[in-house]
Amino acid sequence: MVTKGNPGDNRNNKGPMSIFIVVALCGFFYILGLWQRSGFGKGDSIAVEITKHTDCSVLSDLNYETHHDGDAGTVDDSNEQVKEFKPCDDRFIDYTPCHDQARAMTFPRENMNYRERHCPPEEEKLHCLIAAPGGYATPFPWPKSRDYVPYANAPYKSLTVEKAVQNWIQYEGNVFRFPGGGTQFPQGADAYINQLAAVIPLDNGMVRTALDTGCGVASWGAYLFKKNVIAMSIAPRDSHEAQVQFALERGVPAIIGVLGTIMLPFPSGSFDMAHCSRCLIQWGSNGGLYMKEVDRVLRPGGYWILSGPPINWKNNFQAWQRPEEELKEEQRQIEDTAKLLCWEKKHEKGEIAIWRKALSNDECGEQETQPTICESANSDDVWYKKMENCVTPAKPSGSWKPYPERLNVVPSRITSGSVPGVTTELFEEDNRLWKKHVNAYRRVNKIIDSGRYRNVMDMNAGFGGFAAAIDSPKLWVMNVVPTISEKASLGVVFERGLIGIYHDWCEAFSTYPRTYDLIHANGVFTLYKNACNAEDILLEMDRILRPEGAVIFRDQVGVLKQVKRIAKGMRWNTKMVDHEDGPLISEKVLYAVKRYWVAGDNTTSSE
Repeated sequence: MVTKGNPGDNRNNKGPMSIFIVVALCGFFYILGLWQRSGFGKGDSIAVEITKHTDCSVLSDLNYETHHDGDAGTVDDSNEQVKEFKPCDDRFIDYTPCHDQARAMTFPRENMNYRERHCPPEEEKLHCLIAAPGGYATPFPWPKSRDYVPYANAPYKSLTVEKAVQNWIQYEGNVFRFPGGGTQFPQGADAYINQLAAVIPLDNGMVRTALDTGCGVASWGAYLFKKNVIAMSIAPRDSHEAQVQFALERGVPAIIGVLGTIMLPFPSGSFDMAHCSRCLIQWGSNGGLYMKEVDRVLRPGGYWILSGPPINWKNNFQAWQRPEEELKEEQRQIEDTAKLLCWEKKHEKGEIAIWRKALSNDECGEQETQPTICESANSDDVWYKKMENCVTPAKPSGSWKPYPERLNVVPSRITSGSVPGVTTELFEEDNRLWKKHVNAYRRVNKIIDSGRYRNVMDMNAGFGGFAAAIDSPKLWVMNVVPTISEKASLGVVFERGLIGIYHDWCEAFSTYPRTYDLIHANGVFTLYKNACNAEDILLEMDRILRPEGAVIFRDQVGVLKQVKRIAKGMRWNTKMVDHEDGPLISEKVLYAVKRYWVAGDNTTSSE
């Protein structure tokens, strides 16, 4: 029963019940440390540190009598019916619902339509838990994970044969090794990136966000981290087996995606740089449609790099085993489209060409041929929208700020009024709020930025405040802005030097299972309460979360009690705590850990 009286007295109550609660909470984190203990396939020793360093004095003032809808941490849900979710069949170990190979083959191949998102109808959705493969291991910490991936986590050797000459990936005992090579950079990614840095300012923080189309195993993005540049790598499902899966296992941002018939799930003017290294995209076809889509997502003043065919075709057509005239025409189309887009060629040497997008429309001057301008008033409304063969007008853009300075500077999209209803004061208050929230998270889970979590997702990112507050070279954050959000704020996220994507959480995310170490879900279930089933969202979270991965939910207490009940049937362990401002706040925080279990193993103990 809720205690009546002075709330301040309740918060400072040091009676037997408070002591019991503190002991129970410390015990929870002791168990969490045990789950994530050392041993191949059973987590790692880093996570045990949460047990050693949890400061129980910080938690001693928690009052679980919330005065709002029951208790935040001590209600016994054992009498409430809990639905137990069974493991899916083992054939679904690497299931990607919206990029399922069998479903894809039923769609047209024209313009890569069949490689785009095609999600299952409601009656075909799986309502079971995706198992990890036998022997699954916690990935190595960054930067070792860049070079080594446990074989058991993605047991597919075809790339080691297909790309053996190009030095993409090698199989060595019980691990894959990634030497940093690529089709267009046989001397290694570092040497290739240094070539680009001779033209593009990669060393002073001015170029921060990048898009890599047709990324392979994402070595370009992996090695760009050395220069504090973060790349969103995309590649289609199964063009080469498990390439996006390998990228994420390495700790590199990546999604399953393709330039096909629909717009990329990013706002206009997002990326500082875009890249294609033998990505097999027909850039000159369809009237330059795909180059126009790159132009849409490229910031004014951004760079586009194309390496491989047809660049320098005169010297390479025989080695590429392609007709000379075909390559000549392909390059002509690319050059003509670049001119139409008012891109200036800054460099061409060997098989590398670099263009720069104009800083403003005024730079372009008069041209004989004028592009068709897109009529859409909202260039950020891209979810399942068809690509149009037109040029998206550039939004007003302030001067480029270097990273990390731009992380906390008020973005020009806000100061110019491009995001309706968002003021400088609102942005700055959001920034302060998330610093406070993340400090509270760190007091509870002290391994957040220890290196244990590399791939982090924020399911409802807003302005990217969580990612900005948790910023660390040891991790990166995929900032997801739901398509049903009131404010299309993803452009603000990118302008801060962060990366993200639009997504509808009523559908599966464009990634493989077990690709995120930590998921942050702020208000997600309140946002979607009238849109789709909470159970479906949680099952999708379970699919993309690694064994022994963690989730932080922030929502209203009644919503979190429902989430907690569903999570109990999903082999997750949970603990709810009060808002950092005290028990009178109806918003609570629910911490969860997904237990370790693998295919064919119905036990979930951490023995």
